[in-house]
This record gives sequence, C-alpha cells and structure tokens, in this order.
Amino acid sequence: MGTWDIGPFDNDTAADFAGDLDEAAVEERESMIRSVLKRAADPAYYLDAPDAERAVAAAALVVAQHPYGEPTCSIYGPSEPLPEFPADLRTLAVDALDQVIAELSELAELWGEAADGPKWRQDITRLRDVLNPPIPPQEETLFEI
Repeated sequence: MGTWDIGPFDNDTAADFAGDLDEAAVEERESMIRSVLKRAADPAYYLDAPDAERAVAAAALVVAQHPYGEPTCSIYGPSEPLPEFPADLRTLAVDALDQVIAELSELAELWGEAADGPKWRQDITRLRDVLNPPIPPQEETLFEI
C-alpha cells in the first residue's frame, strides 16, 4: 500500500482519484464520486483496499461540503472546483465508510496491523460523524406519582 499518512488523500490510490476528478469535466465529477461511494457501500462483497481508499477520499469531499465539515487540506486532493453535491450523497458516504471499517474490508485489515491503525479508524469515525452525528444518550427523567 503506497500510503504515507492517515489522511483521506494520503495514499497513491486516493491521490490518483483526485487527479482523475481534476481531469474530468465538471459535470462528470459528481457521478464519479457517486460511483465510488456506491461500489464501496455494497456489503455483498469483500471491499478491496483501492476501492476503500477511493471511497474514503470521496467521502471526505462530501464532508468538506457539509456545514460542519472541514475542507480537504491535503495537497494531494483535487485542485479543481467540485459541483455542489446533493444531500443524498451524505447517506451514501456514511454507508461507504461503514463498509470501509467493516470486517470484510481489506483496508481495515491492513490498518488493523499498522501502528497508526487506531488513529486511522478515529479519522474515519470523525468523517462519518460529521455526516451522521451520533445521538447523545438521553437523560432519564424521573416522574413522581
């Protein structure tokens, strides 16, 4: 795996995907991202590392457009502007990220063996939580009768 850090574009596959997005016509970029996310979100097959790496990068681009998201700040990410993504890509990105860290994911397996594995998993969870924040536990209210 040509990986140099835990960021969404800090690997050869994701950096190449960013280059592909930059080279594509503006009107094709959303469908490219959608296609990558759909492929990764399908729980029916073993998710290989390159598909998972592209999915993480695509999800990070969706997160970057979320009001609570952070811009992708890697020099390896796309440099050309991206169109405004429809809201349904958020759900698809969550589904894809869930598969990236699932048991049938080669990337999760590889990171599970790496020293920075917990840090990588935390970063994936952070991306996911922007798109689908966890519901805080409700405090129980006691009523007197």
